[in-house]
This record gives sequence, C-alpha cells and structure tokens, in this order.
Amino acid sequence: MSSRHTPALLGGLFIGVLSSLPVVSAANLCCCCWVVIGGVLTVYLQQQRKETPIEASDAILGGLLAGLIGAVVTAVFSFALLSVAGTMWQDQVRNALESNPDVPPQVRDFALNLISGHGVALLQLAITIPIYAIFSMLGALLGVAFFKKKTPPAAQA
Repeated sequence: MSSRHTPALLGGLFIGVLSSLPVVSAANLCCCCWVVIGGVLTVYLQQQRKETPIEASDAILGGLLAGLIGAVVTAVFSFALLSVAGTMWQDQVRNALESNPDVPPQVRDFALNLISGHGVALLQLAITIPIYAIFSMLGALLGVAFFKKKTPPAAQA
C-alpha cells in the first residue's frame, strides 16, 4: 500500500482494533461511533499531508478504504477471540437453539452449521463491510467539514 493510503490504513486499524475490544466495542452500538471517528481520523491525517484543501472525493475514498480495512481487522480479531473462547459460546448457542421448540429444525440445523465452521467470520464480514464502509465515509465527510484547510485568496496583480 502506498504512502498515499497510509491515512486510510491507520484509520482502518483504529476502527478495527477499537471495534474488536470486548468492552470498548460497545461504543459502536451508538451510531457506529468508532467507525465514524475512524473516518474523521482518516481525513485529518490526509489533510495534514497536504498544503491544499482536501477534496471531498479524496476524503470519501479514504473513508471507504478505512471502513473496508476496519471491517476486515474486526473480523480477524473477532474470529481469533472466538477461537480462543473455544466451544463455550458454540455450546451456549446450541443449547439455546435446541431448548426452544419454536425454532424449526431447518433453521436450527443451518445455525448450527454456520457456527461450527468459518461461517461466523464470513457472516460478520458480510454485515460489517457495507456498514463500516458507509459510516466511515460519513465520518470522512464530517472530517472534511472539520479539518478542510481554507483556500488562500488569489494573488492580485
């Protein structure tokens, strides 16, 4: 990744790490807080590297990349955390599904197959990629409003 994309990489790491921490990630329940802040951070870092005002299109692209990186980092950390937790969480889900007579057998079997493999990580990616991309782009637009440098007045001759 080129140095041009370093702000998006840092913003994505910010999103991914804070969205993966068990207690800290609760802030994402409030309008994807860490994701929006990651988009703002990306634009702040982009603007610091430029003398001219940042374009909204560059900010949106940076926010999009930060959201995609953040979603992947979150999925990787979450999968690692679930792997460390072992089958404890799978047993809880299995017991809940099997003890509920209202759950159709097909749904129960599908859910059990989903949690037994890499399906949870893929499901998380399918959900977080579009959500994180959208909210980090919104954060990037906020960042433009906050951090865009003023255009210097034209020199008069």
